[in-house]
Amino acid sequence: MRFDEKLGGRLYRQANADRWHVPPERFRHALESSAERACAGRNWDAQEVELYLLSLHLEDLALACACAEGDDDAWEHFVLAQRPALYRAADALDASGGARELADSLYADLFGLPNRSGERQSLFRYFHGRSSLTTWLRAVLAQGYVDRLRSERRTEALPDEDSSSALPAPSRPIDPDRDRYVPLIRDALDGAMATLPARDRLRLACYYAQDLTLAQTGRLLREHEATVSRQLARTRGVIRDAVARDLREVGLSDAEIVRCFECVTEDAGTLDLRDLLDVGPAKRGRTPFS
Repeated sequence: MRFDEKLGGRLYRQANADRWHVPPERFRHALESSAERACAGRNWDAQEVELYLLSLHLEDLALACACAEGDDDAWEHFVLAQRPALYRAADALDASGGARELADSLYADLFGLPNRSGERQSLFRYFHGRSSLTTWLRAVLAQGYVDRLRSERRTEALPDEDSSSALPAPSRPIDPDRDRYVPLIRDALDGAMATLPARDRLRLACYYAQDLTLAQTGRLLREHEATVSRQLARTRGVIRDAVARDLREVGLSDAEIVRCFECVTEDAGTLDLRDLLDVGPAKRGRTPFS
């Protein structure tokens, strides 16, 4: 997908891509790939393409391009900036510290393993700038952690039915992919919420997090009750579209994305809008998808 050269130059400067010695054509290719993936199956006009490109995390995309090319300065900055967040994400997955080894091993995949022709295949090629690098790394780490658990469990023998260590029957059916989906959708929601205008965030916080009625929310925002309802519906659509785009970026199919939404709608678990909106006490279990 080609776009105006002036726009490409402006985005290159905005991303500070020259700081990491990223060639303009390399950065332009990354922008084109991101836009092509985002508009797959749709025909965007020039304005839609421009608005999409302007919404990207451009500095993170430039850094990812440089790291994929093996730039030493970029790699040093990336490791120093991202290692603390990556370790926090690892500790959230396994409080005993068992996931830190996985976090450290992720750098090899990010740097790029050589293929049969000797060319490095960096994991950064899957980063398209729709979310921040931090959010994307957390999703990649969570996927790797779940894959490792699955691999380990396949080799474990089940206890005897009469054994004291036998697993109790679940109170409800267990979705084997739930542990994978919840961290992914949490990160996607983080990114979607961060891009909302302040008034939309306040409206969501009032209705979902603070559990105010439509009428109470309307009085607070000086909006008619019907306006509050329409605006909430519009914002839910915006969030859902943004979350779906982010989930596609980490490799989920359309069917898996639908199941992601079903998981949090059926049982939000520890997914709490107080964390997403930085507000006070609220009821758990309500999400902007319901």
